[in-house]
Amino acid sequence: MNRFGFLDLLVRSEPFRVFQIVLGCLLLPVAGIVGVISPAPIGIVIFGFGVALVFRNSRWARRRYLFYTRHSPRVRRAVDFGLRRGRGRGQGRKAAAAAASLTKRKSDPTSPTMPQV
Repeated sequence: MNRFGFLDLLVRSEPFRVFQIVLGCLLLPVAGIVGVISPAPIGIVIFGFGVALVFRNSRWARRRYLFYTRHSPRVRRAVDFGLRRGRGRGQGRKAAAAAASLTKRKSDPTSPTMPQV
């Protein structure tokens, strides 16, 4: 087994995935503490890394996030503004298709596939 195959196997393993979720959850409160202490907006970057780790490795967290943004228009507008997504003509369908693809990927190693409702 070559080095890249070993690293790929390690990154896709269940214990490493759980480690990444725990690390992401720990980065969220650390971001708040660093944000209060530091004059620079470093806390926002740390919070982004934490959320990215959690969303990348937890299908449950992605589903909750998508449910919350779909049912809360103010949050959706704030997220779209923060991610600099335009809501122009046709963007709604593209964004909905992209959001739906987050939970329907067959190659996603994080959890078993969800039943379609």
